[in-house]
Amino acid sequence: MTDEAEAIKIHRGLMGVYFDRSACTFIDGKAGDLRYRGYSIHDLAERSTFEETAYLLLHGELPTRAALDAFDRELKAARRLPAALIDVIAAIKSAHPMDVLRTAVSALAAFDPDTTDNSRAAVIRKGIRLTSQAPMIVATHARLRKGLSPVAADPALSHAANFLWMLKGEKPSADAAGLIDRDLVLHAEHGSNASSFTARVVTGTDANLHAAITAAVAALSGPAHGGAAEDVMKMAEEIGDPARAADYVKAKRKAGEPITGFGHRVYRAEDPRARHMRAGVERLSREMGEPRWFEILQAVVKAMAPYARHGVNVNVDFYSGVVYHLLGIERDLFVPLFTIGRIPGWTLQVLEQLENNILIRPLTLYNGPAARDYVAIDARRT
Repeated sequence: MTDEAEAIKIHRGLMGVYFDRSACTFIDGKAGDLRYRGYSIHDLAERSTFEETAYLLLHGELPTRAALDAFDRELKAARRLPAALIDVIAAIKSAHPMDVLRTAVSALAAFDPDTTDNSRAAVIRKGIRLTSQAPMIVATHARLRKGLSPVAADPALSHAANFLWMLKGEKPSADAAGLIDRDLVLHAEHGSNASSFTARVVTGTDANLHAAITAAVAALSGPAHGGAAEDVMKMAEEIGDPARAADYVKAKRKAGEPITGFGHRVYRAEDPRARHMRAGVERLSREMGEPRWFEILQAVVKAMAPYARHGVNVNVDFYSGVVYHLLGIERDLFVPLFTIGRIPGWTLQVLEQLENNILIRPLTLYNGPAARDYVAIDARRT
């Protein structure tokens, strides 16, 4: 067993291990490059919309105007939650929003006509419905827990604008809707991260899309995966003033503690998504008369500059949390908002897994006791 153990290399966390091929997401962590279906994330963030990006992910090509209009109609037609599901949300309204979302997505399997159909067409139909239903679940829960009635969806609004409308009961400004739309585009897909891999593992068992998405939501709820945006806002509040940022960073580094919003499992350069949220924070914080938030973040970036050469750079969540805060979105809704954007990406991961499905069954190298004899309980020594 010793020789075998020495010959086997353990890749903890499966770091650096390729388990399949993908025609969707290209990531060059060293160069800081991210592309969906060959299209730069910069072009998509600046020129596309979430609806168009979701279509691209699910269908492989950018849509024509007619195709996008049809896709948008499908999304809007799915802006409905069964009354029984609203009752479920009301019954567990005191739970964390991610737990409510996970439970509600699982429950939706009981109402979807295509639940057990794993054909490509059915998975796309279910993915479109879940893309529309996820923001409705989050908004409905957010209102019910405050004692407010859910707001009906507005078919005249875009995906991002409708979410803000259902969340707050007031029509969002074009700028607010645009920022959320861009955020959803940036979070729509990101290769084989923990939650996407989870969705693939579940799909590998021939389970349905709702099961895979439920498991992915559970994986994203863990703070090591989806909690950075919330933690950055906490950090900004703790620092309180740009002048304190350098001392804060110095104290954290001396204690061996990470700086939230810096570093990424795949990026050694700056996360290419970060710049698009940075511009939004700068504009929004000044427009709302709260420039200190942007100034605090930039002071942290400056204090962290010496570590950039070691691959510790800003990631997308460094700026996202402050955008959400400035838009009046509650802290525990930050990760659910991330989830809303990721539904098309998870659906795509499931589609790719189903193309040539295989049970995902890695190995663990045993390092426990050698073979030993069973001892009767009365003969055992303490």
